[in-house]
Order: sequence, then structure tokens, then C-alpha cells
Amino acid sequence: MITPPHTVFSEAAAMTSSAHLSIHNVSKVFPGKRDWFSRITHRASIDYIALDQINLDIEPNTFVSIIGPSGCGKSTLLNIIAGLSQPTTGAVTIAGLPIAGPGSDRGVVFQNYALMPWMTVLENIRFAIETVNPKLAVSRQKAIAQEYIELVGLQGAERKHPHELSGGMKQRVGIARALATNPQILLMDEPFGALDALTRGFLQDEVERIWEQQRKTVILITHSIEEALLLSDKIVMMTRGPEANIARILDVPFPRPRHRETLDQHPAYHELKAEMEAHLSQETRAVEESRIRRPVKA
Repeated sequence: MITPPHTVFSEAAAMTSSAHLSIHNVSKVFPGKRDWFSRITHRASIDYIALDQINLDIEPNTFVSIIGPSGCGKSTLLNIIAGLSQPTTGAVTIAGLPIAGPGSDRGVVFQNYALMPWMTVLENIRFAIETVNPKLAVSRQKAIAQEYIELVGLQGAERKHPHELSGGMKQRVGIARALATNPQILLMDEPFGALDALTRGFLQDEVERIWEQQRKTVILITHSIEEALLLSDKIVMMTRGPEANIARILDVPFPRPRHRETLDQHPAYHELKAEMEAHLSQETRAVEESRIRRPVKA
């Protein structure tokens, strides 16, 4: 049984840590069903260990992708970093200070856009700014929102509502909204997963362009090897779940700015791609084999 440790954080520890984001011995356990009804109906279940002893340090202004087979806990880990979920054991710190919940130092871009349908593009972005800085003058909130609308290339769409936008445009609003609050860290949970290939490629190039301008610390959850290689400084490869862990961290040596048309000409590109393909194939195959061997419940 995993029990949460009692960890003390000091200002001295915060000052000596060079990592912007530090994940230390993080585990996440989802309790099984053990109530009386579950026992009577024979549906009681054991605890599910999603993550087991995750350790990761991320330097400032680094673009990190996390990749792994389905069910390996990528989104669970991102939710812990976002403060939307608490680890069962271990701790996550930013600049040495523990994360206690959601905060304006982290911006999140979701896969499903999560826009307010009754608000315009400008209003969706201004709402995030107002939430973080409620005392800021409305005129200044609108000016900041307009700056980020221009950053993501949505000039002319300020007064449109989400139902009038394409999927790619909605995701650009989500990126602008997350950046407009000036977070230290940008968290992206498979933000392009629901888009067609052409739109996905376009937005990948946009994220590369925006990152060159802003140089935020970014953590991207993705299933795409090519996407990770295009955007990342480091790639974290996860093992399959349950009890998922970090198999290996790859350094991506490609110079910036990057262009997808010439990226595969770098000497290390095909070697890194082959290593990632082999890892994902091995882990995914093991997942499928475990499902086949799993006994069928009566």
C-alpha cells in the first residue's frame, strides 16, 4: 500500500534547484471498488497503480514531449503537473516550490478546445486574462487579448463564436488563451489529436513559430513520433501501464528554427525515429498481448 510521504520544502532547496519543473518520486494510485455493493455483486476491484515512481527534471525554456502507448498515464501525469489531480506519493515543484493545485503559472491547452460557446474569440481570451488579473483595466485586457489573437494569426475572427470556427481555428484560440495569462509553463494534452493531417501540420508549424518567439517551458503529450521530433528539445518515452514509468529520455539535437521539409536530413533524425518506433511497437504489443491473456469475467 502506497502512503504519501511527508515532504518539507525550504527556500534554500528552492534556490539550489536548477530545474524549472521537478517531478520527484511521483506515483498515482486509483483506489479500487470495495464498498458493500461491489462485494455483493462480485465487482470489487483492486487498486490501479497508474504511475510508479516518476522522476523528471525539466530545465527552463525547454520543449518536452511525453510519448508512450495508450493507457501509460501521460494525461494523468499532465493533470498532476496542472494541479488538477494530486499524486498519491511524491511531489511536483516549480522553481523548488510545491504545486498545491491549479495556478496561473501554468497554462493548459486541451484536446477538446474547451471554449465558452456563448463567447466570441476575443471574449474567450479576455475571460482567461480577467480570471488571472481581475483588477486589470478592461481596455488593457482587450489589448492583451488582441495581441495574442494576432500572435496565433486569427486577425479578423475576433467577433466570431466557436461554432463559426474550424477545428484548427478553435485550437489556435485555445493556445492564445493559455498564453495570454503569461504562464511560466505551457501544458498541451494532445492538442492536435482531433485535427486532420493538413491542419495538424499547419498548427505544429505555428507552435514552433510561437515557441521561438516566447521560449516558454512546454510539456506536450502526443502519440506522434514526427510531431515530437519536430517540436521537442527532449522526448520522454513512457512504459506501458499499469505501474508506468519512464523508459528513457532522448535529447533532440536538431538546430532551431526547424522546418519539417529539411528535418529528416539531419544525421540523427532517422536513428531517433527508429528508436521511438521500436519502443512504441514493443510497448503497444505487450499491451495487446496482456488484453488477449486477460481472463473474461463471468
